[in-house]
Amino acid sequence: MRSDRNIENDQIKKPEGHTCKKMQKEDLLLYGETLYSQVEKTLEGGTTFVQLREKELDEAHFLEEAKKIKELCDRYHVPFVINDNVDIALEIDADGVHVGQSDMEAGDVRAKLGPDKIIGVSAQTVGQALLAQERGADYLGVGAVFHTDSKADAADISHETLKAITEAVDIPVIAIGGISKENVSELSGTGICGIAVISAIFAEKDIKNATKKLKKLTEEMVEA
Repeated sequence: MRSDRNIENDQIKKPEGHTCKKMQKEDLLLYGETLYSQVEKTLEGGTTFVQLREKELDEAHFLEEAKKIKELCDRYHVPFVINDNVDIALEIDADGVHVGQSDMEAGDVRAKLGPDKIIGVSAQTVGQALLAQERGADYLGVGAVFHTDSKADAADISHETLKAITEAVDIPVIAIGGISKENVSELSGTGICGIAVISAIFAEKDIKNATKKLKKLTEEMVEA
């Protein structure tokens, strides 16, 4: 869920069209559930990669939250990365970090994390993508491929640009922004290997089933 407190789930075949609802803090208790229980349901549904994003929670509570979600992901053998906060990632021994264009540069992240951790970088142009790859990124998050209210600083990019990025780099490209079960098929032929979503799963009453359905649609889109 991307806003103040966020779990982002990637449906990746291998290792957010309509506007998605912006997730607020109160949405973390949708239908009486905690963030932990919601994440567990999406893991049960087949999510293959989890990113935790916290821009406003204080460091102590962020650390506590991250530890719990990491334990959960470890139990399901699913990679868990922290958005931006390298220190938290180091403290809990997360699988990696995802950084944006205004965050710590990928090479500096690699120097702090070491060679074995996963580093993801957000990109919106071919130039940004190539630079991220050159500096050690393991994957790219590219978007917003559809309009989204979940991340105010994510400008929309065309599917032509998305395809140009996938053709320019050798590392996996994950599409982000406004993706849903209704529009994921429109990404066919762009060369992406997966998607990252928030509302498409967490705004659904049956999170586990929503995850299963979207994963199947994503696999079909990737293979098409």
